[in-house]
Amino acid sequence: MKKIFPICAVVAILFFAACKKGLDISPDLNISYPAAYVVNGGDNNIKVVDLATNTVKETISLGGATFPHHIYFNKDKSLMAVAIISQDLSGGHASHNASAKGFRILVLDTKTGNLKQDLKTTSLPHNGIFSPDGTELWIGQGSDAGQVLVYKVSDFSLANTINVGKQPSEVTFSADGTLVFVANTGDGTVSVINPATKAVTSTITVGKAPVGAWAGSNGMMYADNETDQTVSEIDTKTLKVTETISLGFKPGYVAYNDLTKEVWVSDATNGKIIYYKIISGKWTKQGEIVTGVDAHAIVFTTDHKTAYVTNQGAGTISVIKTTDHKVTATVTVGSKPNGVVIKE
Repeated sequence: MKKIFPICAVVAILFFAACKKGLDISPDLNISYPAAYVVNGGDNNIKVVDLATNTVKETISLGGATFPHHIYFNKDKSLMAVAIISQDLSGGHASHNASAKGFRILVLDTKTGNLKQDLKTTSLPHNGIFSPDGTELWIGQGSDAGQVLVYKVSDFSLANTINVGKQPSEVTFSADGTLVFVANTGDGTVSVINPATKAVTSTITVGKAPVGAWAGSNGMMYADNETDQTVSEIDTKTLKVTETISLGFKPGYVAYNDLTKEVWVSDATNGKIIYYKIISGKWTKQGEIVTGVDAHAIVFTTDHKTAYVTNQGAGTISVIKTTDHKVTATVTVGSKPNGVVIKE
């Protein structure tokens, strides 16, 4: 006699199987050329751009994970960590929705695009960043009671929990890797952590709503303060603010160019990069580069001769020759491109 399963039992079995499967990210690519990896928040994917031709060659779909944000490589650039924030922050971090679901950090193989680890988090992870030696993955978490979680990359077990300020956003390392900086968006401070001891060694007051403290090869960190529309320059030796740069626009990202000795700041509102140079001991605006609507992330090649800028509203990246501040190419990549990294 043939057995007949109730419909509810069949549905339950299918539901369990779907839940057990998780994200399906296994494109099995062969990315062996110099490339830019561009995170498209609106399309929920990563576009891979061939640096030699400035054309999109591959697409890594993120298996249902929504609104990928910032992206970082490990030491040998064999892995990349992508923050999944499940909401659109292209208009600024004031729209942060703490009650959203689906927060996670995805760790992917940079050559194949295949998923290596899916780390679910309880609150929005602005980014996941590898330690300089590649053995740890650091993630900011929480709102009023902010924390940084440190995972071992060997087995992705949680190794440390470090208390920081309110609503930690970007977690970054100094250029020499000896300090960790956490931008506490909710209380206008930056927490400084010793990565060896995991102890907070200093808390620096900057401006209102800092989102990231970005490393410069000149021994400085640059905190972008959204509400105050300023950038705070922090000396990594003294852990003091050495200068506050008044912008007149909301900063999206800050990068220091070692070749030209300039600070570049993205102006999302006007779709530009504004660059500054030290004149008479003070950071002074030198010019601007029109890129695209909602200009955001900035990354330089190793020789600092070329910059890549994501334009969230335009759905493009701009390729810029840094020595003459000219856009040499514009590449269409997708909806709301945010983070970008390059492998040369």
